[in-house]
Amino acid sequence: MDATNPGYLGDHRSFNQHFRNPIERNEDDRRLAALRHLVSPFVLHRTKAEVAPELPPKTETVLRVLMADDQRRLYESLRLSLSQEVRTAVTRYSNEQSHIVVLTALMRLRQVCCDPRLLEGKATPTPSSAKLDALLALVRSLIEQRRHVLVFSQFTSMLDLIAQALAHAHLRYTMLTGKTADRRAPVHEFQSGKVRIMLASLKAGGLGLNLTAADAVIHYDPWWNPAVERQAADRAHRLGREQPVFVYKLICEDTIEEKIAAMKDRKTDLALSVLGEKRFRAGQLSELDLRELFDLPKAD
Repeated sequence: MDATNPGYLGDHRSFNQHFRNPIERNEDDRRLAALRHLVSPFVLHRTKAEVAPELPPKTETVLRVLMADDQRRLYESLRLSLSQEVRTAVTRYSNEQSHIVVLTALMRLRQVCCDPRLLEGKATPTPSSAKLDALLALVRSLIEQRRHVLVFSQFTSMLDLIAQALAHAHLRYTMLTGKTADRRAPVHEFQSGKVRIMLASLKAGGLGLNLTAADAVIHYDPWWNPAVERQAADRAHRLGREQPVFVYKLICEDTIEEKIAAMKDRKTDLALSVLGEKRFRAGQLSELDLRELFDLPKAD
């Protein structure tokens, strides 16, 4: 809006004062209605069901995974040390510098959830991954049902570990990452049914592909942006698809992944409320969402 109609919603400071803070912090319905009134004439928002009603249904399921004791101990030890690092960074450094520290800490905690082998300087012996075990069990079950399975991860190194586990279990797969020279080859293998499992990074496989052979999509490590996840799942759930699509999200219980998922749901509710589709009732949000993940004090 600032690019097309400068000043229409005020500057950053006044927008926070008149709209963002009252809506996010205080759930002010009057301010929400005012913002919706201002932006609605400029927003064309249609759901996929409205645009393509002939598409089959898409069902999403969150599968919560319980860590084993050794993986849990590693996670808790790392969480405590990283929380202290984040507190120090937020207190001493600028927002930009502390932001980098926080994102790095989040990545390391997510890596423990995915597979402790992803960590640099990992413990010896390295604990096994409960999530990888859960993925293998899910994939085996889906393959027995003659499903075509699409597995997404943001970490290409995690895809390598999944590939090793699949090979060890004698399950054939194909892979698509940013390093794949010929993107058409793995897509053809998967679409033709020669291989019924495809591993793909979100960056390489999230856009521009037709993977309508897939009837099961697995997000191994869900992340902030729900739109990116939807775009990835929509490689399968698109025109040409005739059968229902099932989407699974693997989340480790009582970890940073659960906090991210809850925060992401609140952000989605807030976005839909501005578009007029949903009334926002998510409770008070922190000034900086990342602080909430580590239970840090709010900025003054």
